[in-house]
Amino acid sequence: MTRRPSFAEPQPSRRHALGLLGAVFVGAASGSLGTAAAARAGAADTPADLLPGGEFDRFVAQRAEADQFSGTVLLAHRGHPVLTRSFGMADKTRATPNRHDTIFNLASLTKSFTALAIALLVQDGTVHLYETLGTYLDGFSVEMKKVTIHQLLTHTAGMRNYSQTEAFRQGLKQWTTTAEMMDGVMDIIRATEVQPDPAPGLRHSYSNSGYFVLGAIAARVSGQPYHDYIRRHVLAPAGMRRSDLYTRPQVITNPDIARPYWTMPPDGPRVDFTTSEYFGFVGGPSEGIYSTAPELLRFARVLSSGRLLDTAYADLFTSGKFPLSPQDRPVTPAQARFYGYGFRVTVSGGQLLVGHSGSGPGTATNIDIYPHQDWAAIILSNYDTTIEPIVQKGRELISRQTSQRHGR
Repeated sequence: MTRRPSFAEPQPSRRHALGLLGAVFVGAASGSLGTAAAARAGAADTPADLLPGGEFDRFVAQRAEADQFSGTVLLAHRGHPVLTRSFGMADKTRATPNRHDTIFNLASLTKSFTALAIALLVQDGTVHLYETLGTYLDGFSVEMKKVTIHQLLTHTAGMRNYSQTEAFRQGLKQWTTTAEMMDGVMDIIRATEVQPDPAPGLRHSYSNSGYFVLGAIAARVSGQPYHDYIRRHVLAPAGMRRSDLYTRPQVITNPDIARPYWTMPPDGPRVDFTTSEYFGFVGGPSEGIYSTAPELLRFARVLSSGRLLDTAYADLFTSGKFPLSPQDRPVTPAQARFYGYGFRVTVSGGQLLVGHSGSGPGTATNIDIYPHQDWAAIILSNYDTTIEPIVQKGRELISRQTSQRHGR
């Protein structure tokens, strides 16, 4: 009998930050940008530790050799990729390798896109950050109706996680359309979210339910299903042609999509999670989007251009709003951490970085953007083995080269 997986995510923003990320060139060649020419294009003073063959490259390769990593890593400096590597198999049965443009499940990186959907509605005046849940949606308790859009965006609304309920696990086996999934999850949230815990505004409590509700608000206000709204107003304008909220049949039949290899607990063999009865028909506002490393950079490029979202609102949504404690998920070493609106803002090694992570059965993702050091790092994996050592190695080396440059 297949064991039930856990679906919970273990889980400066200035115009300059977005401008930097938007400048990153995304025309990477297949496989590795491991040529000397590509490395020189990144920046003449890029340290060897971050170039092909350097310490970061070797570290990731060692993790892959030990079968602790399968996926793609991309480092970009001063507007050019300086290292792109892919390891492991997108589909072990078909012997299809991961490539630089393989499509991965983003897991909770989806929350950044859902936040942007709300940002577009805030920008045009149809949603207000100070307004309450009850302003936009019906069927919630009197207490839950009082939580605000700001609190939902910052995970301070006191909402729980629908993904940890038995009703959700059963729904995964039954829902066969996008509408059934959206309606089914919202029914679960309405039934379980009766009283905020903790009290709204007092503490950061990471919540898939809160972001699912935000997606439902975007759908109600726009008059379009969430999935259609994201495709038409976010993915298409950003030129993300291969990114989508793919359905189970699409994931199974598309050779460009990496199969998620779930580690059977505890520390058991890896299995293709698409074969599990708990691999649902489609994902939603908290964890449903699939994308590639190049398209994530393209997304940021368009965002910073002002063509998708005014730069003032891009600034607003990617800046820190609520301080995170050392225990807040994901638990990562840092000097300071904040949650913004769909982005985490972190000070690590004396450097400011903006990003988000994601995890679930057979997936682990992270993006870090250094606005003042002109660095961006993306890690996409189709294993649920932690990528935290890779994330921390990248942060260590980027911070080290910055400190050395300034003589610290």
